[in-house]
Amino acid sequence: MVTIAEGVRLAGAALGAVGGALIAVEFFQVPSYVSYEEEWDSYDVDIAPSEVTEHTNLGRVGGLLVSLGFALLFVGELL
Repeated sequence: MVTIAEGVRLAGAALGAVGGALIAVEFFQVPSYVSYEEEWDSYDVDIAPSEVTEHTNLGRVGGLLVSLGFALLFVGELL
């Protein structure tokens, strides 16, 4: 049987791992202001400050899960 402290630590580690995976997926996405032209075999950068989307919800949720994971690891150590 797993004690409460071990369970909290395991849950924190699991949430941190899932959050880290979501952040890794976020890193491999192409920004919205970069487009690839197959005809010319080149990339174009079109920056309009009002339309730039730098981060998606995947990265935000991943960051929150990593934060929650660290918090649960800390609480598990206190228990």
